[in-house]
Amino acid sequence: MAGTSPPDTGTADKRESARGAVDGLPVDQLKEAGQEFVQALMVKALKSASGTVKHMTERLGGPGGDGGDGGGTKAKMVAAGAEGLQEGKSPLKAGLKAGMTGAKETAKKAVGAGGGGKGGGEDEAKVINIVEKFDVGLPRRVAYDQWTRFSDFPSMTSKVEKVEQESDEKLNWRAKIFLSHRDWESTIVEQVPDERILWKSEGPKGYVDGAVTFHELSPDLTRILLVAEYHPDGFLEKTANLWRAQGRRLRLDFKHIERHMMTRTLLERDDIEGWRGEIRDGEVVRTHEDAVKEEKQAAKD
Repeated sequence: MAGTSPPDTGTADKRESARGAVDGLPVDQLKEAGQEFVQALMVKALKSASGTVKHMTERLGGPGGDGGDGGGTKAKMVAAGAEGLQEGKSPLKAGLKAGMTGAKETAKKAVGAGGGGKGGGEDEAKVINIVEKFDVGLPRRVAYDQWTRFSDFPSMTSKVEKVEQESDEKLNWRAKIFLSHRDWESTIVEQVPDERILWKSEGPKGYVDGAVTFHELSPDLTRILLVAEYHPDGFLEKTANLWRAQGRRLRLDFKHIERHMMTRTLLERDDIEGWRGEIRDGEVVRTHEDAVKEEKQAAKD
């Protein structure tokens, strides 16, 4: 019979020493501090997200920016995460619990669960709110004029295929969504030169309402702010809404517009001519020709 080896007293001593060192650490205090830190971050993120959207949409005169649920989904996510931390779960597991809660709430609202005619809850659940901004090295007038050249949008973006201007305040859009195409009509509700454009839309497979404003930071630096509401309709759009696919596409196209302005528009700034008219309540109150004439007269004076 083979003999047994004597116990490795050195290894045992090392283990006992390591265990003693760990026992000497303020593990409970560190764990509690870590939980409080992660919980504070979650609450801060919630306040930042809801506060920014609300402030921006109120400032731009757009529809409510609460993401269609008044912050309820985010609040439930924070509560679920905080509950997980209080139960002693690791920050990672608590975060996963919060994420699962958010996914369930999003799915419920997207398919109209709980809507049941209660104050339009179903319609609110469909809306995707997007708030974006970027700064371009262009005078405010040039940035605004470029935006009003709607026929340039197919070359500025990746998804817009065609824009037809039916009238000064009416536009017909066509874009490629996945393997299919979507058409919608936009009506400019308000347009003030160099300041803002607000529009409403309608379409059988989803549409976008929104507002874009232009802010001069310096003579050659302009900040462009966008608040958009995407209203999906139809099975494909509602399903994609679960994963915020449309929001990602819109943000990506906004980045393409920024790139276009910082390259081609910047190089051709002296040749950019936009629409200088004014629209109020969906009606043209000053034509482009009248506005240009007034600007020339003012320049002479």
